[in-house]
Amino acid sequence: MRAMILEKPRQPLQLREVAAPRLGAGQLLVRVATCAVCRTDLHVVDGELPDPKLPLIPGHQIVGRIEQIGEGVEGFSAGDRVGIPWLGWTDGECVYCRSNRENLCDRARFTGYTIDGGYAEFSVGDARFCFHLPERYNDVEAAPLLCAGLLGYRSLRKAGDARRLGIYGFGNAAHLIGQIALYQGRELFVFTRPGDKAGQESARRLGAVWAGGSDEMPPEKLDAAIIFAPVGALVPAALRALAKGGIVVCGGIHMSDIPSFPYADLWGERVICSVANLTRRDGEEFLEIAPRVPVKTQTETFPLAEANTALEKFRSGQLKGTAVLVVNTNL
Repeated sequence: MRAMILEKPRQPLQLREVAAPRLGAGQLLVRVATCAVCRTDLHVVDGELPDPKLPLIPGHQIVGRIEQIGEGVEGFSAGDRVGIPWLGWTDGECVYCRSNRENLCDRARFTGYTIDGGYAEFSVGDARFCFHLPERYNDVEAAPLLCAGLLGYRSLRKAGDARRLGIYGFGNAAHLIGQIALYQGRELFVFTRPGDKAGQESARRLGAVWAGGSDEMPPEKLDAAIIFAPVGALVPAALRALAKGGIVVCGGIHMSDIPSFPYADLWGERVICSVANLTRRDGEEFLEIAPRVPVKTQTETFPLAEANTALEKFRSGQLKGTAVLVVNTNL
């Protein structure tokens, strides 16, 4: 099969002919239709996440059709369309798994990081962590739901029942989760790069009651803020925008260092928390609510062989939607 291979961090991916993955017990062999490009892919390729599997096939927002089913799998049939997300395996035995916190499993494995992912014609996934996908979405539309959507939804859950919700960084996850927040009746306040008038206007069109630069204060104190941009300096800024008792949710897997800030900005029972990975519950809930909203994705497609171009456009901020690699067009 054709696959885009990361041989070493900070080097371009290489298009190679490699053997298709072997199917094991409890697994699904999936012929990949599409795979969306995520900021986490950039963190892996750029060497910002430690100890990836090498050589590695990146990609963890995988949409495809089941080719073969491993021994012991129930609930799936050959030909079913499925999604393979970031969380690829947990041990099911540790204190985290046994307390409904499988996202924190110390032995967890991750698609496109410690397990080969979807920048390829075939991929294998643990059936326990694969999702049936809503029929409303075609293969390109569905791909961004599998990380920007799922991780974004977990971030929204961490924000609790906040009525005035701030979002820092108006990228893929923010665009998807902003739609759910509005559907839930929340007031949305969006913070973009200073001077990004186009991004701010896009947020207003989506339904934000206010949009401005990350160097500005909102007109009202926020009940919660979600930070999707991997910029540690936004944490103190978001704290200053919070009402007492509010929470700052850091929604990324990687962030630059957080600068020091006065304790007074945290006082008043304000909280900072991170979001780590996802649980199957997050996926099931999000994929149930998304078509009801309905959540709409914005995408820009690339053939598999142009994965490096998609990553570079992401890195330089040139994308006008989620980059989606189109691998097989005849599924």
